[in-house]
Amino acid sequence: MANFKDREKGFENKFAHDQETQFRITARRNRLVGEWAAGLMGLTAEETDAYAKAVVQADFEEVGDDDVVRKVLGDLTTAGQDVDADAIRAKLEEMTVQARRQLIESTD
Repeated sequence: MANFKDREKGFENKFAHDQETQFRITARRNRLVGEWAAGLMGLTAEETDAYAKAVVQADFEEVGDDDVVRKVLGDLTTAGQDVDADAIRAKLEEMTVQARRQLIESTD
């Protein structure tokens, strides 16, 4: 019975680790997308940092990426940039790969 409990605890620990890793990748991805959007809007370095943090915060509004897409799309549209939701979703996918790579490199 102790063997089963050990295995169960191992699975729980792996699940928690995987969830934390996914959270960190998503947060880093959102920051990268925020930095990309800030570049399109011509923001200063300080404004870029604040905007990237705001994009990360926007992801806590609802499950999924719709809240991030909505924020970035609205801000880019307001800034006069011709970007659509599909372009933002493509950038999210691109930055997911980059965020995962950065996270792996930072743990080496």
